[in-house]
Amino acid sequence: MAAGSTFGKNFRVTTFGESHGAALGCVIDGCPAGLPLSADDIIPYMKRRKPGQSEFTTKRNEDDEPEILSGVFEGRTTGTPIAIMIRNKDQHSKDYSEIASYYRPGHADYTFDEKFGFRDYRGGGRSSGRETAARVAAGAVAAKLLSELDISVHAYTRSIGPVEISGYDAGESNDLYMPEHEAYMKASEYIRELMEKKDSAGGVIECVASGVPAGIGDPVFDKLSACLAHAVMSIGAVKGFEIGDGFESAKRTGLENNDVFVSENGHVKKRTNHSGGILGGISDGSDIVFRCAVKPTASIAATQQTVNKDGDNIEISIRGRHDPVIVPRAVVVVEAMAAVTIADAILSDSCDRLEALRGR
Repeated sequence: MAAGSTFGKNFRVTTFGESHGAALGCVIDGCPAGLPLSADDIIPYMKRRKPGQSEFTTKRNEDDEPEILSGVFEGRTTGTPIAIMIRNKDQHSKDYSEIASYYRPGHADYTFDEKFGFRDYRGGGRSSGRETAARVAAGAVAAKLLSELDISVHAYTRSIGPVEISGYDAGESNDLYMPEHEAYMKASEYIRELMEKKDSAGGVIECVASGVPAGIGDPVFDKLSACLAHAVMSIGAVKGFEIGDGFESAKRTGLENNDVFVSENGHVKKRTNHSGGILGGISDGSDIVFRCAVKPTASIAATQQTVNKDGDNIEISIRGRHDPVIVPRAVVVVEAMAAVTIADAILSDSCDRLEALRGR
């Protein structure tokens, strides 16, 4: 039986651990030998996901310090599995004891019981957002590998609730990872209003991968776009995915939506990028651009109706430490999963042509 905790074929990532267990972590298999790597390469990514850094995140206090247990010797990867562990230090399991008897709206409580016959109710167990800490650690390694190939992956908050950026300011830095100051101020006020009502907000994350050469990906089931969708949709709070112009392309004609090819100094380029950098499941050399929809935080203190395990209708108010909006901390998670996916596809591409094998 496959447990569904492994992603990728060549750059393979397996995550382990629960929200309130001793630790979380990942094992990366397939990372090439010789890549310079240390915990210092991973820590900046972990800090972006770390809780307790602003008024809009849970007050859970975790160091989120990655420990590299294997696969690195004298500062370089050895080509063997890389194991990374992140210890849990600030679990308040008692905050969740009462939810063992009922099903929280918007959570996986009911479906876990139906699938496994029981569940780890402490903070959501394996389905907790804390599971993403292991993904981010793996994504940091993938991003380091991609940087050696002059490929960058960058995600940011496009919108929170009804507030959407109208442009991109690379110099803007804030705790919502929203690259436009006016939109950031409006979104902050919107979230505060919801917090007063004991409610939560959702939003949209946009991700751009630059420097990916043309020819990466496969044309049928393992399309690069399909693999990116799989990776991003596997993040617990993500409820939608689109690449390029996505659903807007359904409103256009072929003439409006097609990206015209042109030759620039003998190189094939596109005048536009409605396709989002992928054609026929294969990268076309343009920036790969996609967006995903992140639902509002399911754990809210407002009174809600639900059902307990005895089948009784009850009212609840969820206690504990929860983010009023998941989007800002999910930005780096989306970035990490995109990096893992692209790294995996590039390693696969190295075997697609006979001349590449002859060049070894």
